[in-house]
Amino acid sequence: MIVVDTNLVSYLLIEGERTEATRGVWQKDPDWRLPPLWRSEFLNVLATIVRASDLSHDDALATWLLATDLLRGQELEPAGQSVLEAALRYGLSAYDAHFVVVAENLNATLVTGDRGIVSACPKLACSIEEFA
Repeated sequence: MIVVDTNLVSYLLIEGERTEATRGVWQKDPDWRLPPLWRSEFLNVLATIVRASDLSHDDALATWLLATDLLRGQELEPAGQSVLEAALRYGLSAYDAHFVVVAENLNATLVTGDRGIVSACPKLACSIEEFA
């Protein structure tokens, strides 16, 4: 079991330069956990890509449905106080701190595409390439 951030969901399901490495993460450990916040972030990613004309509306909808199906039952909501404390302790956004707190609560590795998180939490987080 690992905790992943929205970057990994995006890289896994939207073809790009980090898709292959992220598929390696999935093959190594497909038991992904994440806070419900990923949904809002992923919807924003999809909307942004559709507006940039890099993905059709129908493909975005299909990708959303696939993501929610793959990650059903894998969400854990961290306590707000813990998120705030982690954001302040690590110098992260509260958004990023959601993922950190879930990893801390589960005593699990956080695999992320965000170098800032890896830098702020080197004992907890690792990059996609490191994990794969």
